[in-house]
This record gives sequence, C-alpha cells and structure tokens, in this order.
Amino acid sequence: MQRSDGSDDATTGRRRPRVVAIAAAVAVALTAACSWGTTPDAPGTTTPSASAPADPIHPVVQAPPAATVVTGDDAQAALTTSRTLLASAPVVVLAPAGDGTAALTAASAAVALGAPVLLAADGADVAGELERLGATHVLAVGDVPADAIPDGVASVPAASGADADALEAATGADLGAPVVVGPGGEDAAVRALEGPEPAVLVAGPTGDASTDPASVDPGPADAASTDPAATDPALSDTAGPSSTATALPATTLPATAPVTADGVVAFADGTVPLAAAATLRALGVVVLDVPGGDPRATSATVQAVASAAPAAVVAFGDTFGTPEQLAARVATARTGVELPGGGQLVFPAVPGQPGKKYVALYGTPGSGALGVLGEQDVPATIARAEQHAAPFRSLTADTVVPAVEIIATIASGGPEADGSYSRKRPVEDLRPLVEAAGAAGQYVVLDLQPGRQDFVTQAQAYADLLALPHVGLALDPEWRLAPDQVHLRQIGSVGIDEVNATAAWLAGFTRERGLPQKMFVLHQFSLRMITERERLDTSHDELAPLIHVDGQGSQPAKAGTWATLRTGAPPVHWGWKNFYDEDAPMLDPAQTYQVQPVPDLVTYQ
Repeated sequence: MQRSDGSDDATTGRRRPRVVAIAAAVAVALTAACSWGTTPDAPGTTTPSASAPADPIHPVVQAPPAATVVTGDDAQAALTTSRTLLASAPVVVLAPAGDGTAALTAASAAVALGAPVLLAADGADVAGELERLGATHVLAVGDVPADAIPDGVASVPAASGADADALEAATGADLGAPVVVGPGGEDAAVRALEGPEPAVLVAGPTGDASTDPASVDPGPADAASTDPAATDPALSDTAGPSSTATALPATTLPATAPVTADGVVAFADGTVPLAAAATLRALGVVVLDVPGGDPRATSATVQAVASAAPAAVVAFGDTFGTPEQLAARVATARTGVELPGGGQLVFPAVPGQPGKKYVALYGTPGSGALGVLGEQDVPATIARAEQHAAPFRSLTADTVVPAVEIIATIASGGPEADGSYSRKRPVEDLRPLVEAAGAAGQYVVLDLQPGRQDFVTQAQAYADLLALPHVGLALDPEWRLAPDQVHLRQIGSVGIDEVNATAAWLAGFTRERGLPQKMFVLHQFSLRMITERERLDTSHDELAPLIHVDGQGSQPAKAGTWATLRTGAPPVHWGWKNFYDEDAPMLDPAQTYQVQPVPDLVTYQ
C-alpha cells in the first residue's frame, strides 16, 4: 500500500493513488491558507519552507487499580474501559450504539490509530469522557449524532462498513487485509486484531468468516461511497489550489503513535463488548477467557494468569465478584501453584467442566486404633488412599482426588500438661505423611480434637503445615469440652462464634500467603454439637466449607442422621463417613454414591 513517503507497499505490491490525492490536496490547501513556516528567498518575497512533519501524538495510559470489574451495556462498558486505562487520548473513535457493522469498522480503525472507542447512546456521557481525555479529534464511524461531539472537537467521518481504501483515507493509518466476520464471530475477530496494520473487519451476510480479500463486498460499484475524491473534485489530482482551499474538510486526523498498557490483562466470562474489546486491543491488552469468573477455577486459567503475571486486570461480566475479591483471586492465580486435581479451588463449579470429589483415609500415623490411616507406614498409606479412591472414578464425571485426614490433636482421657485433654502430635511427626501425600497428588486435612482448648489456638499451632497449598483443616466438635467436661462422659460441642473465628483466621492466613482455597471441614453427627449452626459464616472466598456427617451403625440410622443434619443447614458441601467396624453393613463405592446429594468427601475409618 502507499506509504506516507510515496513508496509502494512491499507486501501487497499495490499503490493507493487516492491516498496520494488527498495528501496532495491537503498540502496545497495548507500552502494557500497559511503564512507561517516561510523563509526569506529574496527581498520582499516569501516561499513555503519544507518543514519537517509534526511528531505523532499518542494517548497516555494510566495505572489502573489491581482489579476492575466492568458491567453494564456496551456503551457503559466502553466508557468504563476508557476511564480505567487512559489518562488522555487526543484522538477517539466514536460509533453509534447498536450498529454492529460500525463497531467492527471502529475496532479496526482504533487499533490502527491506537485510540479508544466510545459509543454514542442515551445515558452515556461521551462528551464528558472526551473532555476528560482531552480529545481534539474524533473519527465518527457511521451515523453518529451531531450532538454527541462537543464543540471544539474536530470530527472526521468514516462510513460504517468502510473498506480498506476508505478507512485509510479517513485515518491516515495503514491497515491490513479485509476479514469478513460472520454472525457470532465478532468477539473473536476484534480480539484477534493486531497493530500496526490491523485487519479491516467487515460484517458478512452469513455465518462464514473469511480472510480472503476477494470475498469482501467492496460496496456499491460506484466507489464514490468510500472514496472522497470521487465525489469532491477538490480532492482530485486535477483540483486547483483555490477550489481545494475552499472544499477541504475543516480538519484531518493528526498522525498518531499507539501505546501499550503494559502489565494489564483483561478477563472475559463470555464475550467482551466490541467497543471495549477494541480499546483493549488498541492498547495491546490481551483478553483471557475465565469461564465461571474465577481465575483460580481451572488449571488453564491459573497457568495463563501465572504466565501473564498481570499487575492489573480488567474483567468483563457479572460473575467476577467485587474488585477486591477479584484482586485477591488474581494474586493467588499468579502463584501458579495448583491443588491436587488441578486449579486452585477445592470444589470448582465451571459449566461444562468436571468438578472434584475426594475419598480419604482417616486416622493418625502410627496408630491403627484410631483409623485405617495408621494401620501401615507412609508409603503404604499413600498407596491405600489411591486404592480407596480408584473405584469411585467410574461412578462420576468429576475428578476423584485421593486424600488423607490426619488427626493432629487427639482427645485424651486425662489432662495433658496444659490441662487441655488434647494430645498434640508434633508437626515434624506429621510432616512425612503430609509431604508424601502432596508429592503423590493427594489432599490432606488436619483434624483437631481440642479437648478444653479452643480451635483457633490449636489451628495456629499447625500453621507450618497449613501453609502448604494442599492442606486443609477439620474441626471435630465431639471432642471440644467445656471446662467441667471429660471425654467419653459427655459428647462435646462448640459455639458458632468459635467456629467462625477459626474460619476467619484460616481465611486470612490463606489470603495473606496467596494460597489456593482450603477445605474447611466440620464434623457432626448431632445438631447440638454446633450451636447456632445456621449462623455459620460461609462467605470466605478462601475456604470451601463442608459438613461431614459422622453417623455410624445401621444404614437406616445413618440415612436418618444425614437427613436431620441437612435440614436447615447453611450452604455447604457434604461429607460421608464409612466405618469398617461400626457400620452394618458398610456401603460399597456404588452404594455410597447413591446417597443424595452425592457426597463431595467420603472418608474411611
């Protein structure tokens, strides 16, 4: 294509004579109308000087917040995107809201110019944004209302659906090959735009997109619809100076130099409004798909965020939560650390993708009396956990993760040295199994039986292990004693305030370290074990709360306990325990998954 220096485009081998015509006409007009820039030639005479072209102007990006969530209609999304990313923009592309063809044209022009796109619509304060940006020029694509452009801002028109020649003439920028965009392909087409010579997007009549220039409808046979020189003799090669001077538009777009919004990444749960997407691409911002709105949910999104390492994200859609919540999620995803089974959520719920379920051995290392976990050494325990999980995989489309639930503090019959009636396993005694489980892709839950000590104090004692990404926490209220109680004489219980305090501590601990979400398990077989359970705080984004139903005995009795505990329960996941010795009979895997709802965690004791 024709360059500003008059050379041929080495790629296409074609010339753009109409661009030459406009450039020549502008030069003539400036010569006739201006007296500045002259130098002495002879006494009493002046001649135009060959002054150097003006430096190109460019927008100025600004550092956005760590996370911005963009909602609203297309026009509002375009405004929010501009306000978030740009401090100023001398040139702005403006199109009417609701015109998809104009939006595609505007997107191509914006990426070529490095300019934002705004949409003229009722309720959209375009004039205010143009003033904030310090815009001096607008490229008006399509049928833009005259009152959308405030006084003092020069306007250059471009037709909706303009071809490459017309768009280059209007912008003064170079563009690439045309691409026909079929219905439904608009989002992908705009996201794929790349400077400095973006494709010219043209709305197609069918659902088939093409990158073949020959497939692009150039418009009416009379090129006058897109060639200013065809309808205005002042812009032709033969126009004289006086006619050019009076017929030229009041202004042309100044030369622009695109800039990039370094460190910014966009998220989309679905499509991005076209005008907003065009602004993103004009500033070099990549759009990542985040199904479900949580970047921690899948391995793909975690690794994409970790690779991009964004300093800030702009998310489009109403599934991303609050900006504060999204910022914390992004900070976690940036670590790239994943949970067993992939991603950073304990129980991901992304439409069309598998969730997770867990099958665990329960007990404490070195003691077979407290459960099957302690009946063998560490390597054999890891192997046995996998053997228990394997039969469940054919029963669900979810990913089944082997797990171990380790009793970290053990209820004791008499007072310990601290009077707690709870024997604490040293961290270093538990670490071999915890680390072996992590290496094998298995999850770990630390179980607390605190006696007369509170759950928060005991949880904090295991901070070194809870700092590992694959380790969660379980509270066992059966073994939480009042000051005058003794184990096996009374069944313990805990007030909801202590449970919520423990959850708050664990959530803060997890968030401060950028750790993946943690399973937070509450063991229960009687309603009175957790008083005011309905006030359980399930709002912590860092935790996946689960009530584990520990009923034992006959299957009708267990089913009754299950139904009772689920009645009036807060929104949590659910766990089921199979007892080798106490159940009559113990359910096999297929029978266990016939329990409704299907348990998210099954433990064996």
